[in-house]
Amino acid sequence: MLSLHGRVATAIVLYLSVVGLWGVVLGVRGSGPTPNFIGALVIFEVAAIAQGLLGIALLFSRPPSQSLHLLYGFALALALPLAATIVRRRERRTASFTFGLMALFAAGLAIRGITTA
Repeated sequence: MLSLHGRVATAIVLYLSVVGLWGVVLGVRGSGPTPNFIGALVIFEVAAIAQGLLGIALLFSRPPSQSLHLLYGFALALALPLAATIVRRRERRTASFTFGLMALFAAGLAIRGITTA
């Protein structure tokens, strides 16, 4: 299960990097978030929650070497809902930029989480 947790973490980093660049490109083009982009963000949130559940299952058998690892996991799962509250009443172009930057920031959180495991 530890190997699966690590592989999902790597997949999340790669996925968030692509989604983040996609959001920034949408913002540069002056476009709002497309339905496909919103769907990609939802997939990220589901993956982050699944990763957290895997982490909770591992917590009882093998706790992380640094407790900061847990903080990065919680921050990763909360990044999208927090970004969504920020862009609720903003123009669509700003929403694309915000979601794109949030995804890139979350990729950094995931990388940091991997290094503190």
